[in-house]
Amino acid sequence: MIIDCDPGHDDALALLLAVGDPRLRVRGVTTVAGNQTLDKTTRNALRMLALAGVTDVPVAAGCDRPLVGTLSVAEQIHGASGLDGPDLDGPTAEVADVHAVELTRRLLLDSAEPVTLVALGPLTNVALLLRRHPKVTPRVRRVVFMGGSTGRGNTTPYGEFNIVTDPEAADIVLRSGLPTTMIGLNVTHQALATAEVIAEFRGMGTRVGTVCAELMTFFASAYERVFGLPHPPVHDPIAIATVIDAAIVRTVAAPVAVELAGAHTRGATVVDLHGTTGREPNVDVAVGIDVDAFWGLLMAAVRRVGGAPIR
Repeated sequence: MIIDCDPGHDDALALLLAVGDPRLRVRGVTTVAGNQTLDKTTRNALRMLALAGVTDVPVAAGCDRPLVGTLSVAEQIHGASGLDGPDLDGPTAEVADVHAVELTRRLLLDSAEPVTLVALGPLTNVALLLRRHPKVTPRVRRVVFMGGSTGRGNTTPYGEFNIVTDPEAADIVLRSGLPTTMIGLNVTHQALATAEVIAEFRGMGTRVGTVCAELMTFFASAYERVFGLPHPPVHDPIAIATVIDAAIVRTVAAPVAVELAGAHTRGATVVDLHGTTGREPNVDVAVGIDVDAFWGLLMAAVRRVGGAPIR
């Protein structure tokens, strides 16, 4: 897989899951502006890979703004750095001297088999890849993205953050004809970082486990302050988990469109679960999740990543 992300607390756990599960091969990590500005999301991706001891995965920075309009980051949730909470070390690797779209193109063409693109932030980089290099689409096995919702939003009443940040990019991806899986808020809000989850991370007694606990502690305080929720939903790792084990998330094929012009609904994902529009399904939409299996997968990966015991 290639992971496109905007770390972000939940992106950070997603990266650990991806590099900590032996069934996955992460060919590259690309970054996009979203939860924070591009310089910060790129630094955060490098910091998390350094924490995991990963040195052989290239990281490339991508788009620093949406295709249309201006960037609005989620500092109220992720803090000034994008990964507020733990005292993380700085990066140990340099960012690749190539744009994220170009790195993705090269990795796709160099791969002996099709590659899954997992998008954890706004879909700007993926949309630009499809627009600039349509010939690479046969090399894409599937696009799995965290974003949207079958119901309410978290940024506007009906708009989820990743889609609202760049609706035009999401529209391009959803109309691309590629096999696509949507992991929306309707499912991610079922996987909560409870006090027991945080305690399990901390109880691992490793540097990585402690960082995860501190990330989720900050995340929880932000969600309680902003949304009044006592436990934060852990969005992005579910997209990774879906690639590892398709049985963790239940999906249904449905027509999905992105609202681009609505005065109150721009960025909403319009999911036709009941076939009322008569349109052909274009997305496998997540509608259910095995929460226990998901957390078991994530905890096992964090333990594999390990790190020195804390003494």
